[in-house]
Amino acid sequence: MKKNIVKSRLLRLMVYFSAAITMGALLFLVGYILVKGVPHLSLDLFSFTYNSENVSLFPALVNTLTMTALSLLIAAPLGVFSAIYLVEYAKKRNKFVSAVRITSETLAGIPSIVYGLFGYLLFVSALGWGYSLLAGAFTLAIMILPIIMRTAEEALKSVPDVYREGSFGLGAGKLRTIFKIVLPAAVPGILAGIVLSIGRIVGETAALIYTAGTVAQIPKNVMGSGRTLSVHMFALWNEGMNADQSYATAVVLLLIVIGLNALSSTIAKKIGKGN
Repeated sequence: MKKNIVKSRLLRLMVYFSAAITMGALLFLVGYILVKGVPHLSLDLFSFTYNSENVSLFPALVNTLTMTALSLLIAAPLGVFSAIYLVEYAKKRNKFVSAVRITSETLAGIPSIVYGLFGYLLFVSALGWGYSLLAGAFTLAIMILPIIMRTAEEALKSVPDVYREGSFGLGAGKLRTIFKIVLPAAVPGILAGIVLSIGRIVGETAALIYTAGTVAQIPKNVMGSGRTLSVHMFALWNEGMNADQSYATAVVLLLIVIGLNALSSTIAKKIGKGN
C-alpha cells in the first residue's frame, strides 16, 4: 500500500511539474514578445503602403488574412468530407482507408520547406501561376489538409452511435443524419483542427517564400505576389535594421492567433448550445 501511495504521489508531482513547465514556457514566450514588441507599435506600422521608412505591416496583415481564408476555403471542405467518408461510409479494415491514413500521417510530418519546393515546382513553374497568393494558398492547403482531416475524423468518431441510431429510428436517411445530427455534434472538434491549421498558416514562412513571394504590397488579385506577417517579420529581422519593428509584428501576429482562437471557441459554444 505504501509503495502504491508513493507511486501515485510521484506521478501526481510529475503531472503538476510538467503542467507548470508548460505554462511557464508559454507565459515567458508571450510576455517576452509583449515586452519587446508593444513599445514599438506605432501608427506608421499600420500605414496603407509600405516603404523603407515606415516598414508598414498593414499589407502583410491583409495578405495574411487573405491567405488564411483562401487556404481554409480549399482545405477545410476536402478535409471534412474526407473524414466523413472514412468514418461514415468506408468499411472497417479497408486497405484504401489504411492507405489514406498512412498518407495523411506522412504528409503531416514533411518539413514545410519541402512543401515550398513542391509548390514552387508545381504551382509557380509548371502551372505558370508565378509567385502569387494563389500558389501559396494551394501549397498551404496541402500542408494543413492532414491536420483538418485527422481532427475531423476523431471528432466524428467521438459522436455516440446512439445519435445515429436515434436518427435512423425516426426515419432519417444516412445523409440527413450526418449533416443534421453527427456534424453539429462534432463541430467543436472540427473547429479545433481548423484552429490548429490557422496557427500553421499564419506562422508559415519557408513555404510562402518559395510560392507567394516577399513583395511588401497588397496585390490587386490572388495572382499577385505578396508577403504575409510571418514572412514580413522574417524579412525585417533578416535585414538587421528593423529588429524592433519585427518584434512589433510578432505582437500583432500573436494577437491575431489569440483572437482567432477566441472566435472559434465562441462559435463552437454557440453551436453546442443550439444543439
